[in-house]
Amino acid sequence: MNVHEQRKVDHIRINLEKDVQFPRVTTGLERYRLVHVALPELDLETIDTSVTLLGKRLSVPVLISSMTGGTAEAARINRNLAYAAQARGLAMGVGSQRAGLELPDMASTFRVRDMAPDILLLANLGVIQLNYGYTVDDCRRAVEMIEADALVLHLNPLQEALQPDGNWNWTGLLSRIEDVCQKLSVPVVVKEVGWGISGELARRLVDAGVAAVDVAGAGGTSWSQVEMHRASTEARRRLAAAFADWGIPTAEALISVRRSVPEVPVIASGGIRTGIDVAKCLALGADAVGVAAPLLRAAARSVEAVVEEIDVMVSELRVAMFCTGAGDVAALRDSGRLVRVDGGEMWR
Repeated sequence: MNVHEQRKVDHIRINLEKDVQFPRVTTGLERYRLVHVALPELDLETIDTSVTLLGKRLSVPVLISSMTGGTAEAARINRNLAYAAQARGLAMGVGSQRAGLELPDMASTFRVRDMAPDILLLANLGVIQLNYGYTVDDCRRAVEMIEADALVLHLNPLQEALQPDGNWNWTGLLSRIEDVCQKLSVPVVVKEVGWGISGELARRLVDAGVAAVDVAGAGGTSWSQVEMHRASTEARRRLAAAFADWGIPTAEALISVRRSVPEVPVIASGGIRTGIDVAKCLALGADAVGVAAPLLRAAARSVEAVVEEIDVMVSELRVAMFCTGAGDVAALRDSGRLVRVDGGEMWR
């Protein structure tokens, strides 16, 4: 088994078998409460959860976050996710396609367009690869490989720093991102992998040409915990463990980024577990919400399990909208739908 495949196998196994949640840091969404409306003046059946993201209509404002690819098990998981995304009108991202670009036999593990001809589909590469030989042509190849509608460039400096063979040179990447944005024919989305993006960084990214930002905040899966389980020495385990609670919580990152870049779509992800979480993120200004861990566990079982997980989450979202008097996603963002439970001031 090659190094790419072994890493992907480890990541799937650890996420499914180990407790890799942040030990203490939460998403921050528990600090907010949706305001109950006892007389909503709505018909639950007519609640409209549809949105448009990057030019494509979604039946539900949910993105199946980039997770995996590069192994036989990853191929099965991706196809289960894609089938469910097509069936329920969600968007989907695939995992980092580096393995597919460098090992042509692995490319098929990312290809899901035949299962999901209509969805918003996002290709994915680590931005750090632009400092290690990757070019705009490689970005184009990743998009073409899966017939994607957009490209995600993911940021994972902490994860790379915790790997003994990680890519540690992160200098000059903003200008490389700008070059990709200028030359690629599809929109570029930048996302973290679970430690959050600040408003200040989001502003610089959008000024460089990025079309959307996925904040991917702290509070869900901690990849430092994942790397701790992968570590081969006690020193490496201790280093990873020290960063178990690192990052910007999802709610904090979302509010900061939404303030800084009001003109582009913002995706909230990181620790989203229920439809009520989705509703809170939308009320805080997200255009769509990314979900990973619950759908990974479901996809490891069956496509039916993924559809069931999505259906439960969508039902929770619809009831939350109904009971806040919000007939559509835009109405959910109206002032007064959400309050702070700790007495703090709302950001808007």
